[in-house]
Amino acid sequence: MDYKNFQTFTAKQNGAILTVDINFGPVNVQGQEMLADLSSLCLRLERDRSVKVVVFQSSNPGYWVCHYDTNLLRDMSTEAVPRNEVQLLDLQSVLERLSNVPQATIAKIEGFARGGGHEMALALDMRFAARGKAKFMQMEVGMGILPCGGGASRMARQAGLGKALEIILGARDWDADEAENFGTINKALDADDIGPYVDALAERISKFPAESIEACKRAVYASIDLPIKDALKEEAYQLFQATSKTPAIKRFTIADENGAQFDHDNQKNWESMLMDLQEIQL
Repeated sequence: MDYKNFQTFTAKQNGAILTVDINFGPVNVQGQEMLADLSSLCLRLERDRSVKVVVFQSSNPGYWVCHYDTNLLRDMSTEAVPRNEVQLLDLQSVLERLSNVPQATIAKIEGFARGGGHEMALALDMRFAARGKAKFMQMEVGMGILPCGGGASRMARQAGLGKALEIILGARDWDADEAENFGTINKALDADDIGPYVDALAERISKFPAESIEACKRAVYASIDLPIKDALKEEAYQLFQATSKTPAIKRFTIADENGAQFDHDNQKNWESMLMDLQEIQL
């Protein structure tokens, strides 16, 4: 797949990992150009099984994605729209599509991620932030609106109801360590450590079957979107999707034949044994 001709970022594939490097204008503003690029990127990722992990980073010093272009917000209707006529906003639609790509997606945040930029990070599967560099904020309530790129909808799923309201209604900056405590990121890391950590995680995930990665994503997202009985059915459905498309059964057989299940030493070494199985041609 060709990952070229984007205006707001570059995309480079190395093996099964695609690195998206955001660099647009002075502050990486999230305008129509970025939304168009993200939509185009999603179209390609939805069709590409050679990419298993996508890492979103920025080479624009001090910024990941600063916020949504406020010039676009000035065009909003000042009249209330009836509930039965409401449609998804452009930002919501694009970020929902990004959330649903079959690959594992990771945000490596080393600068400001405010407003729509933070909402873009929340739409990805995992988030890691650099201490002393990353800064987050949802400022919308102070402007007279609300987070409308999925922030109000995704925040409570990540942080819980009370913390989500503290973040949204407090409208203040918070740093990487606070973000980890809030639950809006996976982990806060020192600036020198975030690159190696994300690289190692992406490399490890990239060794696993693409179909299994997607099935895991679908099942986990269903767990927060559906009642438990429906989520369990989705989990079972995704299991059979994975076993029908990956060498899962053969791998279980090999592992069992090599004593993985009942051998004491092998029980201690599942992590390395799991990676060894990825190298076996089946």
